[in-house]
Amino acid sequence: MGVISDPISDFLIRLKNASRAQNDQFTAPFSKMKVELARILKEEGYIWNYEVDTTGKFPVIKVTAKYVDGTPALTDLKRVSRPGRRHYVGAGDVPRVLNGLGISILSTPRGVMTGTQAKRENVGGELLAKVW
Repeated sequence: MGVISDPISDFLIRLKNASRAQNDQFTAPFSKMKVELARILKEEGYIWNYEVDTTGKFPVIKVTAKYVDGTPALTDLKRVSRPGRRHYVGAGDVPRVLNGLGISILSTPRGVMTGTQAKRENVGGELLAKVW
């Protein structure tokens, strides 16, 4: 595999592709940021579970996609902030996704959190992705 310039985008696209292909599981290279993204996606109900597998040479994160009556829980997602174009928002400027039907994921000084958590804690940060 070649050099990945945006590992967060790679992780999110793997999730999107697995959901659309009706795959139960997918793996991605491990990083702390990906584990935090998976934690948020599990809390919000977009995936069933995730686990870190350290048995191989390099650790990987295994994610189990969620389906409801055969349709994926994840409809779509959009990576907002990219390495070439960062997108920062203040506490009052956190966007709502599909009038509250989706979530926005932010990287804040207090950790990775959803947009509603960031509004509640009155903190802004880098807008990583929108998920619905």
